[in-house]
Amino acid sequence: MDDPINDKPPTLWQMLQSVAAAAFGVQSGKNRKRDFTHGKPSHFVILGILFTAVFALTLFGIVKLVVHLAGL
Repeated sequence: MDDPINDKPPTLWQMLQSVAAAAFGVQSGKNRKRDFTHGKPSHFVILGILFTAVFALTLFGIVKLVVHLAGL
């Protein structure tokens, strides 16, 4: 049956969780269905690009820190 609670669009927090789960390949079927039926693709694309940029910059920062601490 249709649950009226799930008929509203996903919140920002739910979209962030979905983007992170999709990035690591562990998205649940229930959340995937919610995203495809009630979410806007443009929101997920923008969050995906931001997530990827933050992830890459974090890795870059960690590598720079390790190289600096190693004295290279």
